[in-house]
Amino acid sequence: MTNEYITLGSSDLERSHVYYDAVMPVLGATLEADYPGMTFCYKMPSGFRIWVSKPQNGEPPACGNGHTAGLYADSADTVDRAHRAALAHGGSDEGAPGPRPIYGPEFYGGYARDPDGNKMSFVTYVDTASA
Repeated sequence: MTNEYITLGSSDLERSHVYYDAVMPVLGATLEADYPGMTFCYKMPSGFRIWVSKPQNGEPPACGNGHTAGLYADSADTVDRAHRAALAHGGSDEGAPGPRPIYGPEFYGGYARDPDGNKMSFVTYVDTASA
């Protein structure tokens, strides 16, 4: 069992639910917990969890500059579909899906921000030798 997780702040949990309910299943994640008005959690196939919550200190959520949650996808097609789902459900584009050789010859990723501005990448590794 893994206890690894990330918590992302939300100013509007209903809006965030629309976004994450569309994106996370594409990546194979399942809704594991939902406490209306407070937080919800998706569990990735690896066991990693993504919590989306109102900040516990009552302050507005704020995104960190340079912070990116990297979410594994099982194929380039899955990266593409997750990125499309993100943009179709309130997210914004931070980089279209495609190869990113600067991160390695097999790295394939797409970048988006959720409705609150939390940056994420959908990433996989492709065999460039057979391409």
